[in-house]
Amino acid sequence: MIAQKTEKPVVASNQLVAGGGAFFAAVFGLLFGMTQDVPLIGLIGGLVLGGIVAFGIVKIAKSRRISQIVMVILGLIFGYLQAQISGAIIGAIFGWVFTWFVFWLATGNYRRRLPSYATPGQVLWHHTFVVICWAIFLFLITPIIVVMPLSFNAENFFTFTPAMLNFDPAGYSLKHYEDFFTNSDWQGALKNSFAIAPVATLLSVSLGTLAAIGLSQPFVPFRRAIMAILISPMIMPLIISAAGMYFFYSRVGLQGTYLGVVLAHAALGIPFVIITVTATLVGFDHSLTRAAANLGANPVTTFFRVQMPLILPGVIAGGLFAFITSFDEVVVVLFVGSAGQKTLPWQMFTGLREQISPTILAVATILVVLSILMLTTLEMLRRRSERLRGISPG
Repeated sequence: MIAQKTEKPVVASNQLVAGGGAFFAAVFGLLFGMTQDVPLIGLIGGLVLGGIVAFGIVKIAKSRRISQIVMVILGLIFGYLQAQISGAIIGAIFGWVFTWFVFWLATGNYRRRLPSYATPGQVLWHHTFVVICWAIFLFLITPIIVVMPLSFNAENFFTFTPAMLNFDPAGYSLKHYEDFFTNSDWQGALKNSFAIAPVATLLSVSLGTLAAIGLSQPFVPFRRAIMAILISPMIMPLIISAAGMYFFYSRVGLQGTYLGVVLAHAALGIPFVIITVTATLVGFDHSLTRAAANLGANPVTTFFRVQMPLILPGVIAGGLFAFITSFDEVVVVLFVGSAGQKTLPWQMFTGLREQISPTILAVATILVVLSILMLTTLEMLRRRSERLRGISPG
């Protein structure tokens, strides 16, 4: 019987652990120092203290649980001295994450999901790439995270008040949401948005689906040129599209009309429908339509009974994108609309430029929640489409 060779767990050197802890704490120290207008001191302090604490945790404490408890308590105390309750929460989170990171390095878990033959440079690049991706994600998501709690501010400010930072119930209120649902200006803008966006979406879905099906046929000449022209509104800067629509609508009498705004938003939504439906048609089996024709079905029956059920996820996804585009668009409606077609984004723009109304924060939060619901629907449709094609959803 041949004895199998077992691999010993990788244990990182003390220098790597101390260096990793110093880097982690230096980043946090830089961010903390920027809030206190002393970024250099925060960077140097985090670098020195992080390296010393990381080395001490692995060399002296050795127990992960005890180290995490101690670091969380120290983070609570230091954070509370700096910013009371909110600082204590951030300090506790930092203590827990810092300890986890140190032991993640010390126990060699940073190589667990990587091939055993990966070189140190490859390991470094892999984790650097992960950090870059998370940094980009945080950069994109931070404005949304900041806006949502600010919408519950009891004061008419666009910043966090001391009462909010201390989690005082008196610092929070629903008055901005109440103003949104009771103010005639906001409600009028909301009604206009819901009157324009669904009709524009219906036009976008109808025309975009037909265009995508037509362009999917191999015998259509100049398909790529036509596709480039149809999706150009998505690539063209909005200010150029808006100016062109303004001059064109002024000549044909659509300027400042409901129909003009609907047609403008439909033109902006059609490219999204074309792209999503075209992507769905890539895996479509055209022999099904030929079989339906052989059985006596006319083109309309074939479309609704054969093609539409299979491409429906792409059609709905394109419709959702078109709806979001119309619902969030402000530049074009400023050019081609009038006061009677003032949409919700237009009212938000007016609130920022003229009234400085904090109700904008409540409206922004509602729009974020609406977008999240639609993106969740898109993901469910994507998975359903993959199941229909026989692909395991990833």
